[in-house]
Amino acid sequence: MQLTSLLAFAVGSLAAHVLHEKRDYIPNGWEKGERVQPHALVPMRIALTQQNIHQIENHLLDVSDPTSPNYGEHWSPKKVAETFAPSEETRNTVFKWLSSSGIEEDRLAGSISQSLGWIHLDVTVAELEALLQTTYHKYTHGLSGKVHVATDAYYVPAHIQPHIDFITPTLHFDAKIHSNKPGNELEKRATKSSLGKPGSGSLPKLGRTFQSIQSVFQQLKNCSDFITPVCLEALYLIPPAFTNTQQSPLGIVEYTPQSYLQDDLNVFFANFSKHQRQKTPNLISIDGGAPQTSEQGFGFNGESDLDLEYAMTLANPISVDLYQVGDDVEGASFNNFLDALDKSYCTFKGGDDPVQDATYPDPFGGYQGPQECGGAALTKVISTSYAYNEADLTPFYEARQCDEYAKLALMGTSVLYSSGDYGVAGNGGTCIDPATGQYNDGSSGNFNPSFPGTCPSITSVGATQIAPGNSVRDAEVACETIIFSGGGFARNFAIPSYQKSAVNSYLKNHYNFKYTKAQTDTSGKARGFPDVSANGANYIVQVDGEAALVFGTSASTPVFAAIISIINEYRNVLHKKPLGFLNPLFYAHPEFFNDITKGNNPGCGTAGFAAVPGWDPVTGLGTPDSLKILAFALGLP
Repeated sequence: MQLTSLLAFAVGSLAAHVLHEKRDYIPNGWEKGERVQPHALVPMRIALTQQNIHQIENHLLDVSDPTSPNYGEHWSPKKVAETFAPSEETRNTVFKWLSSSGIEEDRLAGSISQSLGWIHLDVTVAELEALLQTTYHKYTHGLSGKVHVATDAYYVPAHIQPHIDFITPTLHFDAKIHSNKPGNELEKRATKSSLGKPGSGSLPKLGRTFQSIQSVFQQLKNCSDFITPVCLEALYLIPPAFTNTQQSPLGIVEYTPQSYLQDDLNVFFANFSKHQRQKTPNLISIDGGAPQTSEQGFGFNGESDLDLEYAMTLANPISVDLYQVGDDVEGASFNNFLDALDKSYCTFKGGDDPVQDATYPDPFGGYQGPQECGGAALTKVISTSYAYNEADLTPFYEARQCDEYAKLALMGTSVLYSSGDYGVAGNGGTCIDPATGQYNDGSSGNFNPSFPGTCPSITSVGATQIAPGNSVRDAEVACETIIFSGGGFARNFAIPSYQKSAVNSYLKNHYNFKYTKAQTDTSGKARGFPDVSANGANYIVQVDGEAALVFGTSASTPVFAAIISIINEYRNVLHKKPLGFLNPLFYAHPEFFNDITKGNNPGCGTAGFAAVPGWDPVTGLGTPDSLKILAFALGLP
């Protein structure tokens, strides 16, 4: 580097810096090692702030609040892209900062992405440390042996902070050191990164098994012991989907290696929906996704069989689109799915994280096609029964994804996610040790909320059950059999305006556990979840040739999604648009729901929260009265 550049770099680095991101603890399984050599090259990415992104909630309310004059006026993809693209002022300000810090203009040429959303160029570790006022270390993963470059915190000049979302490599564990040495082989993953990996905490839980569905038919009148489609139709007054215009298909998302078995669907339909025998979902393959049959068992088929058997039966004759995401080598993650729906998301705010998200073509011999970027059909209702812990990911990673859910909602899509099965604990019942920040066995520690359930732009679905010995005519209770309805308060998302009244009422009138701020944020400023609930216990499911009782918010979510698809279809017959983002409508009309007032969601050595009159962080607003929602929805524009 020339002397003048060195002087400029030194002067630039002396500008007043402020903390931009900080990690309080090392991610689970990683160990901090030696400093990275200053001459090593790393690919720096700067995610530029999207203009108007701070107004996204207002835009969303404008088209989804039933009192708004623009209700239902959903945006086109073109309008979404143009509204949130980074401004020219942002690009120029960041370029000027880099140039004044010693990055030569010829290196900056061509560094802006085609989407104008991020800047990408190779820099030395020495340059990056001076630029961000930090130090870089090698981190090693104990199980896989992966080595990544990262830092604990980084700083940027105060005038630059409003123009960038985040910079990598920093906290995100997403960059490897370049090497000019020949013969380097790609590091293999020790385990699949897929959300669908057997044993993942968000998958449904298995209860008893039976030789056949027929063997429990005589007991089906007792819905407290065996939930079937007829039980759900009676519980929630689900109207028949009398038409099949194909205008409002229901989207069900599955992550490989999770896969349905057609024989299981056939048996289930033969017993509960005879006219659907041999019917299959419409496959939308993403990144090589296909219903695999080489690996079978509840750990591979339980989720997909459950989702499709109930979604297809309840919504029939509405078509069901199966988004099968990822090949059977790498699997996939939420961002791979979102990439396929929205081309701009592939590079939005710096692109995906190669640690959390699969990369295609698959470097390990699987699907060799290009990464899906746009092209997948976008349904108007999307149900996903998978989740991370909020603590698994960085706040900016989650914010990037949550912004995308808001954009899908602006375009008229209802996105529903399961709230989790471990009460106030995370997947597998884990909690966060207050001293180390690491996951523990769940017997104590800070609460561990789920993601994307805490994202304000989605509808989070919790779980209820019929109390033992009760019937469909009796009020349900919070699910406390095998699973506990996931719920609580976000750590990384502020409370949305549509929810403030309901949450503040709960905290003022019913909350009496008085947990510490470290355990959970009950200040009234954090996003509460779930939003709504449906039954999540004792589902009769045909899995791998036998009947089984299945439990989880994995069940309640596709059921709720099927109800919304049916209501959309009724609106479509009247030439009205789909409901889109559901939460503003639901919170404005709690009378649409059967209030759940009994039960808790314990975890982390506590009783968790209690179900009480009104919204609560156990069952949300309650379970749907479908006819009330339908009647009101038909009167909306």
